[in-house]
Amino acid sequence: MTTIETIAPRGAANEILPTALSAEARPARPSRLSASRTFGWRALLKLKHVPEELIDVIFIPVLFTLMFTYLFGGALAGSTGDYLQSLLPGTLAMTLVLVSVYTGVGLNTDITQGVFDRFRSLPIWRPAAIVGALIGDGARNLLAAAIVLALGLAIGFRPENGALGVLLAVALLLVFSFSVAWIWTALALVLRTPSAVSNVSLLLVFPLTFASNAFVRPETMPDWLQAVVDVNPFSHLVTAERGLMHGTATAGDVAWVLMTSAALVAVFAPLTMYLYRKRQ
Repeated sequence: MTTIETIAPRGAANEILPTALSAEARPARPSRLSASRTFGWRALLKLKHVPEELIDVIFIPVLFTLMFTYLFGGALAGSTGDYLQSLLPGTLAMTLVLVSVYTGVGLNTDITQGVFDRFRSLPIWRPAAIVGALIGDGARNLLAAAIVLALGLAIGFRPENGALGVLLAVALLLVFSFSVAWIWTALALVLRTPSAVSNVSLLLVFPLTFASNAFVRPETMPDWLQAVVDVNPFSHLVTAERGLMHGTATAGDVAWVLMTSAALVAVFAPLTMYLYRKRQ
């Protein structure tokens, strides 16, 4: 086998070897923020190269807003216009929670395709791939929110608290959807296929959203179901959304959502990191 020593004597080989290596200083290890930002940009590039993934962002908001407004508005509120003022904050919240499921699906897809094995070999902060995906998918949430709001305004939604109230409501909803997305990332590290992650996530999302005050008044429900609605975090989220948009929110409404979001992150972020390390 040909080596440096077969080409040159040992002393000469010791002089040649350093010259074959790079004399430049090793690049600094990327910071946690830099690594997370890079993976966030990667999540956006995935949407650019696979635009079909935007289908759920585009059609789910349109479908739910139009369907509930025009199918149930007259029966539940007497007119579609009156019902829309109460409905749109609910469909907006439901849409972003549904869209956040994609975070877990995308993560599981990377795992099943072996991409995460490559990430683990890089000299970066280990959670950056997950944190970056969560940050990047926030762009999907913003797009979904913009679609719902634009459609709502086009068909008659009028927030009494103006643009500021809408912006505050969207900001609060982004915080909540970010915290809920940690649940889907934990599932992505446990379940074996992207379709399983999607199916299990939806089984959790639909009871959470429909057994709430998003679409009908809780007073019309049986007593036992009202008790469920009252403790449902999604109900508190919708109440805060409506209050911020229509100027009736209290500090308690917003604080409840923020505390719930913090609790979800406190529980599921460490669990996700534990499952991520365990896979290694």
